[in-house]
Formats: sequence, structure tokens, C-alpha cells
Amino acid sequence: MEHTPVGSVRNAPEGQRSDAGPTDRRAPRMPREQRRAQLLDAAHQVFVVHGYHGAAMDEIAETARVSKPVLYQHFPGKRELYLALLDHHLGILTDAMVTALQSTVDNKERVNAAIRTYFDFIAADHQAYRLIFESDLLNDPEVSDRFETFNARIADEITGVISGDTSLPHAQAVLLGRSLSGMAQVAARSWLEVADDVEQDVASDLVSRLAWRGISRFPKES
Repeated sequence: MEHTPVGSVRNAPEGQRSDAGPTDRRAPRMPREQRRAQLLDAAHQVFVVHGYHGAAMDEIAETARVSKPVLYQHFPGKRELYLALLDHHLGILTDAMVTALQSTVDNKERVNAAIRTYFDFIAADHQAYRLIFESDLLNDPEVSDRFETFNARIADEITGVISGDTSLPHAQAVLLGRSLSGMAQVAARSWLEVADDVEQDVASDLVSRLAWRGISRFPKES
């Protein structure tokens, strides 16, 4: 296959023929958002196999079947690709968790739904879960800020329920919200290690029962 020289198209619109060489035939024109999704999917595959530090832009471009100039038109570098991928996965999990927590006014069912959501996310794509929660960039400030935003959003949703249902001071409700969210997250991650021996539904039910037996000790105020 023919490849367009990198220097000739770095600043040219995607798919446009350059005076310095032919258009890259591997990368037919497509809407920007569709191309972006394609590149993120390719980056996901490469990051899962090699980790962030072992991944290379060359391999991501090859996996996406585009030239490096096309890749760089959308993402200036590997870091921007990873952060965009992290935002994508955390956004999906955030929406799913908020939906679960708002799906019922029955608190026992709310606990079940929230914990089941973590397990469903892992079961659907455990590689995505490992990619975002076991990344070799967890100490990076921009990455840790994104995790803190995610954790705070979920904890705030739980805290709001606890504060509305009990007479606990706000600070105590915050602590319980953070604790429940952290327990669900750690338990779901730990399940991956025993998934061959413990079915998903069984694992989710066990953790839900544990969480409910704790939080139900704080009864609703009339």
C-alpha cells in the first residue's frame, strides 16, 4: 500500500491530496466523530496489550489502518489519546452508575442496582476496566483528577440519598457514601481474580447483601 509522507499532510485536512504525494488509500474520508471513535478503538486495543508506556503511535495508526498524519490531526500525541479514552470509559460508567442510583426509591434495590452496574461494566469489557483502573498512569495528576471527579460524583449521589433518608450529619453521610462506592469498586475488581469460580450474579449478590446489611442499620427518618 502507498503511504503519504508524514511531513506533507500533518497540517492538511484529513483525506486531502497533498502536492508532495498521493492520498493515503488506507484512510477513506469519514465524519470527524466517526474517525475519532475509530482511533480511540484502535488505541484501546494497543493500550490493553502493551500498557500506556509500551504503546506506540505507529502501532495505533497501523491498527486503525490510517497514516500517522491522520492520527495526529485528531490527537497531538499518545497522552491525549489515553486521556480521551479514559474520559470515554469513565463517562460510560458514570452515566450507568447515576442511572442505577436514580432508578428506584427502594434503597435495597438501589444498592443492588449500583453494585450490579460495576459488575456488568467489568463483565461487558474487563479489558476496559483494567485499562482505566489499573493503568500505569494512575499517579499522573491529570489522570488522578479524572478519577477523583468520577469517585466524587458517585459518592455525592449516594451521600444525597443517605442525607435525605437519615438524620446523620452531612460529613458522616459523605464518609458512608465514599465507603460504599469504594467497596463496590474494589469488590468488582477483585471478582476478576475469582471469576472462573464465582459467577457474576453470585458475586454481585454477595457484595450487595454485605453492603445492605451495613447501610440498612441507618433507618429512614419518617
